[in-house]
Amino acid sequence: MSDFDLVVTGGTIATASDTFKSDIGINNGRIVALAESLSGANKTINAAGKMVLPGGVEAHCHIEQESAAGIMTADDYKSGSISAAFGGNTTIIPFAAQHRGQSLRDVVKTYRGRADPKSVIDYTFHLIVSDPTEQVLGQELPALIMDGYTSFKVYMTYELLKIDDRQMLDVLSVARKHGAMTMVHAENNEVINWLAEKLIDGGNTAPKFHAMAHARIAEAEASQRAIQLARLVDTPMLIVHVSTEEAANAILNARNKGLKIYGETCPQYLFLTADDLDRDGAEGTKFCCSPPPRNKDDQEAIWRGLTNGTFQVCHSDHAPYRFDNTGKLRAGPNPTFKQVANGVPGIELRLPLLFSEGVNKGRISVNEFVALTATNASKIYGLHPRKGTIAVGSDADLVIWDPEKPVTVSHEMLHDNMDYTPYEGMELIGWPETVINQGRIIVKDDELQVEAGSGSFLDRTPGHNAALPAGNLQMELDPQRNFGAEIL
Repeated sequence: MSDFDLVVTGGTIATASDTFKSDIGINNGRIVALAESLSGANKTINAAGKMVLPGGVEAHCHIEQESAAGIMTADDYKSGSISAAFGGNTTIIPFAAQHRGQSLRDVVKTYRGRADPKSVIDYTFHLIVSDPTEQVLGQELPALIMDGYTSFKVYMTYELLKIDDRQMLDVLSVARKHGAMTMVHAENNEVINWLAEKLIDGGNTAPKFHAMAHARIAEAEASQRAIQLARLVDTPMLIVHVSTEEAANAILNARNKGLKIYGETCPQYLFLTADDLDRDGAEGTKFCCSPPPRNKDDQEAIWRGLTNGTFQVCHSDHAPYRFDNTGKLRAGPNPTFKQVANGVPGIELRLPLLFSEGVNKGRISVNEFVALTATNASKIYGLHPRKGTIAVGSDADLVIWDPEKPVTVSHEMLHDNMDYTPYEGMELIGWPETVINQGRIIVKDDELQVEAGSGSFLDRTPGHNAALPAGNLQMELDPQRNFGAEIL
């Protein structure tokens, strides 16, 4: 009888804290041994000369999701999860999106029905709360949090999704009470609408003006406002897809004051700029996302934020809309910037981009890479230590990287259901070659090794450390200092 189901030998292991040589012994989908030399396995993978990293946790992606405008993303859970796997991810956390008038419970049932038969890797969901009614806040959301849906996103912009400040406080209060994590899309809706109206009235309708309408001030103001609302009720918050130096500074300042504010950025803010939207015809629509890419100075500020404590996670915000009448060109071949579906693809390239341009070019260490792409997301969203690390007892979610493999990015090499990539032609060094999820070999030799629906749904428990209050309740809400008023 063999000692192990699988042994990975000879590789250099990197976690968020350490880099070391070790063999990895796996049984029943879990890591059961780390040692200098292991033998007696049913199957052995030789990782000599390679790096072995925790599987990526992609915690911001839109898969088989219908927008408030009725546009379905190009990827379903089969193509989306396969693309994620080939990019070195073993866990995805997409969104189950509520639209106004919908029951959150019904939304979850719909998305489980989409994901369960299709995903090839492990998955769970964030909720999107766009209709925080008394029923939703008083019954549905608390019950779903207790059922393991322990994170949700709210919007400060988009007419059909946004909530106002009072609703935000209500939502944050529920999160505080039940130990959930609130994610916020922070842009000032009125600023964006005012600028968009002025631009369009002046005949400035090309895709490049999307970047002008979504002013950096709109992001900076909304980020600061969201932080102050979270501060009022002492509730953790994660601000997603940060693109500007000002918004990044707001997060860092809050964290330096002891607030449990977490920051996320995305590859599009490291590698694209507003100039990418300035292309002939409708080509610029391929780069329209919200917030939009900014400028070179902002890129440098975002890179700094990956190492100075501003950003805990870097995710793709994969929002795949094809360059045709099902997606970007739904309003016709020459849409105005207001008619363009917002989002760029990137789920398969998130890790290779950050590894090549971050680790291999010395901007971040391999340990910081692991933290930003796997470990921190697992901690923030209640999956650690099961996910995001290489340790005895953790799931055997491993990715064997060739750190020196040269790759030229092309859409043809990717596995999503898109018809373009915004990173076409980039020259990268380093690539994930073998992907293992719960001891199952998912990708090897550029081939998918498993069937659709073989991934596992992940249960989460509310009240993990990242989602708990910091203990800095403001005076106005503290009964010991507000003359005894019980508000929360």
